Amino acid sequence: FFMTTIVKIPESVLVLIYTSALDVLLIKRADAPDFWQSVTGSKDTPTETFKQTAVREVFEETGIDCGAGSALAQCLHDWRLENVYDIYPRWRHRYATDVTRNTEHLFGLKVTAGTPVRLSPREHTAYQWLPYLEAAAACFSPSNAEACLLLPKFVAARVHS
Repeated sequence: FFMTTIVKIPESVLVLIYTSALDVLLIKRADAPDFWQSVTGSKDTPTETFKQTAVREVFEETGIDCGAGSALAQCLHDWRLENVYDIYPRWRHRYATDVTRNTEHLFGLKVTAGTPVRLSPREHTAYQWLPYLEAAAACFSPSNAEACLLLPKFVAARVHS
């Protein structure tokens, strides 16, 4: 019997979940207890779209359904922004040996205040809603902090489009 090692695809999403008051949902990683972050995750297959990845990861990590036919399907927005960054050494073993950089695609998901959150305990141990500036300060990842800081701009753009 052969063991196959599944390597992560270096293409991921970051989904900023927020309310109309610009409060942002942050979740605490189980494998890195001081890491607060938004929903993140890699594509499962090369053919999975970023939107499909975003919908799947939001549901897996928070229990919030924003897939086709759901009440929140129209609330998930592709920000059409990508960050390319060096994969942190502590997680590099999850990727093919020659992979050192990841491309992260950003989405925003607007929910109503009080939306229930159901964490996957294997991945996350706690959650909190913070005003976007406090959320930016609490994020471990610089690209996640930047996404929090961009939130008012993207909300204003949606209102005026």
